[in-house]
Amino acid sequence: MSHAFTTFHSPAREGLLLGRRNLFKASVAGLAGLSLPGLLRAAPTRPKKSVILLWMAGGPSHIDTLDPKPDRPPENRGPFGTIATKVPGVRVCEHLPKLAGMLDRFTVIRSVDCRGSNHEPNTVMQTANKLAAPRVNPEAKEYPAIGALVSKFHGPNHPSVPGYAAFQRSRSHLAYGGRLGPAYDPFLVNTAARLPVYDLVGKDSGTLSAGAALALPTGIDEARLDSRLRLTDRFDKLRALAETSEHLDGFDRHTRAAAEIVLSGRVRTALDLSKEPAKTRERYGKHLWCQQALMARRLTEAGVPFITLDLSYHTASGTWDTHGDNIPPYGGISKGLKPLLPLFDGLITTLVADLAERGTLDDTLILAMGEFGRSPRIGTQGSTDGRDHWANVMSMLVAGGGMKHGQVIGRSTADGGHISDRPVTPGDLAATVYRHFGIPLDAVYPDRTGRPYHLLPDGGTPVKELVG
Repeated sequence: MSHAFTTFHSPAREGLLLGRRNLFKASVAGLAGLSLPGLLRAAPTRPKKSVILLWMAGGPSHIDTLDPKPDRPPENRGPFGTIATKVPGVRVCEHLPKLAGMLDRFTVIRSVDCRGSNHEPNTVMQTANKLAAPRVNPEAKEYPAIGALVSKFHGPNHPSVPGYAAFQRSRSHLAYGGRLGPAYDPFLVNTAARLPVYDLVGKDSGTLSAGAALALPTGIDEARLDSRLRLTDRFDKLRALAETSEHLDGFDRHTRAAAEIVLSGRVRTALDLSKEPAKTRERYGKHLWCQQALMARRLTEAGVPFITLDLSYHTASGTWDTHGDNIPPYGGISKGLKPLLPLFDGLITTLVADLAERGTLDDTLILAMGEFGRSPRIGTQGSTDGRDHWANVMSMLVAGGGMKHGQVIGRSTADGGHISDRPVTPGDLAATVYRHFGIPLDAVYPDRTGRPYHLLPDGGTPVKELVG
């Protein structure tokens, strides 16, 4: 079976260690769900600052959600009505009533500048780097995700959990560790959790995923794995003399922390929703995305600082890529976007309310966005009501993090096609996240060859309306 530890060649005899190293490597190879051997670094317990990124893969229409244009012609404003919100004078789409009722706990940013962003892969917004567009730049994969940089500079809030984790629907939907190296790729939580299996158009199959990533291999119990971890300590000096490759160096430095995930059981416990009160489970609901949101909340409490939820059914450009009714399986605004909005409305408001009630909302920053907005004119690509990609302007939601809310930041033009005032860049959003974690904005990190790179390559400052 192919897994992250294939390159360790555990069956091959290795001279100095006379098979003992092989025994340990075979044990670690059983942790195949830990997608990388160097996923984690041991770190002291820290204050539990965290970020949950709700990633709406495909690019949700800002005009049909958070920045409606009710006075515009139908081909611009779209098919939905609008409703008043808890913030005086601010209206949102009629299909977001729960959000409208508690918008005072949120900030809407209507002037996000996402020029250069694309999808498949969609990494500009997730890396805060305008060059991270793989379709036009072959080096884009080298730019590390914001979550990966949080993992490096802040580290996990508990030594036996990942620093960067994600529920991934498709590899093309997420940014990884890039030039930081595979040690900072996200831990793929969905490989370790038993979750409902949905098809590409959002139909529940009625089955659950295996969630076996944190299971030990057959015949290896926790006591045996722990003894083998101790055994390797005796051979550290021999290993240092006999092996100098970067890959094995990463194995030596980080695999113990990866194994600690299994031995501590901390992540497994966080993913076990049976430990939640039935009332809480019912409150979130049985939908796949909602269960992931509840697991994300539990993971932040376990000490994971950065978690991304890939909110998509489709594995290509993403479920929010609403080009038109005649382009299955995406649909247009009426048939594609409309069914998603009540689901998203319940998910994000339940998550924020739950965090507030538990007293952890001020430490948990919630971001909800995609890679761009949608075109002002409806009915694109021959569809009745689809919208195309639109990187000139995007809307997003922010909540929690101990920041100022109950406001709208920025404004788009009358037709929603461009930023009218107060542009917010990907660098500004990243700087806001780094400030949340106390990471210095002038920080520099080396790649695997020692070449230095700036934390904010395109610049950026924390959004002042949020942080004061």
